[in-house]
Amino acid sequence: MTSAVVLGVAGVGAWVYQDLNDNIKSADVDDKIGGDRPENLSPGSKNILVVGSDSRDGANAEYGKDLTTMQSDTLMVLHVPANREWATVVSFPRDSWVEVPACDKGDGSTSEPHHYKINEAFALGGTSGEVAGAAACSIKTVEANTGLRIDHFMSVDFQGFKGMVDALDGIEVCPEQAIHSKKARLDMEPGCQTVGGEKALGYVRVRYGSDIGRIGRQQEFMDALAEKAQAKLTSPKALYGFLQSATKSLTTDPDLAGIKPLYGLASELKGIPSDRLTFLTVPNYPREADVASDKANVVWQFPQATELFAALARDKEVDKKRLEADAKNPVYASSVRVQVLNGTGVSGLAGTVAQKLREAGITVAGTGNAPQNSGTTKVTYPAGLEKQAQALAARLPGVRATPDSAAGAVTLVVGKDLDLDDIR
Repeated sequence: MTSAVVLGVAGVGAWVYQDLNDNIKSADVDDKIGGDRPENLSPGSKNILVVGSDSRDGANAEYGKDLTTMQSDTLMVLHVPANREWATVVSFPRDSWVEVPACDKGDGSTSEPHHYKINEAFALGGTSGEVAGAAACSIKTVEANTGLRIDHFMSVDFQGFKGMVDALDGIEVCPEQAIHSKKARLDMEPGCQTVGGEKALGYVRVRYGSDIGRIGRQQEFMDALAEKAQAKLTSPKALYGFLQSATKSLTTDPDLAGIKPLYGLASELKGIPSDRLTFLTVPNYPREADVASDKANVVWQFPQATELFAALARDKEVDKKRLEADAKNPVYASSVRVQVLNGTGVSGLAGTVAQKLREAGITVAGTGNAPQNSGTTKVTYPAGLEKQAQALAARLPGVRATPDSAAGAVTLVVGKDLDLDDIR
């Protein structure tokens, strides 16, 4: 979609260029993120956080007058590799149950680290109504839970989305079942049809069935929007209307805040073959499998989620079919029973690590001290428990599970190298 937003601008007049350029808002997040961030393991690649924002200010107020904070309706990361030969878009279910780190709320206070839905980060950091704070908290949350270094961000609001769709005379969608939602103001029968304006917005926002189904609709819609934009935006009037809506809806970090840098990014994306642009969703399962009372959230699958993030961090293309096949039979966190042993000599550390694991849904069978101090964190397992051990090890950066015929259970020996903040 980014390429559809800015390609063609080079051919318009100087006054139009400046008009569009002035529409794009900038928000500096660097001083709000802090210095404890993942290392960039692939110089030349880019990770761009894209947030679909439904802040309740101005024209957007009609979408939810009961809400007073900024909200992130959509959250995804666009990974552009160093060689520019492929690209991957990873969607994060907004109901993902993750640890939200401490964030500057913009009102003179700082939030405490806690577990909640991932989309809360945008609202938490945006307490004062500033996009910079909202984006910074979202970046911190994504980085902390994925290990990916976020290089840029874009926030797109509802009204701009509607304008882009209307400038293209609507987008064809093909729902397989009827959708009737008062909240999204949407009544649709199954079958292919062209939607625009309020109906298009409702279609990509509606939670009809599950959040995962909504993500699928969003990804298909974005793909169709980009394709139609490239085919239709040949007249100056249509192009100008589309770009006006697109640029007015954008808030980015300072390095992307302008037609020139966005055009450069779009030019890079334009050269990527359509079959090398991959849309993925973080592998997940209902949290209800771990916590029977929680019917509203999802948790990420391990080791699949870790493998996905590690591949992108190393700038490796992800095999979507393989990822989805591996995710068909998830290992629930609650099915992992682990003995936690303190191998550092630091009093109470096993209990602290055990509590972190319990918060992630893992069953801790017991705690104790290792026979000898260890500088390296280790996960060992007996025959038959390899998948459970791998799921545990995937939550501990840099740790691999190794078989141990003498072990009676999955065992975690906490070494001096383990950073508690890195446990996922």
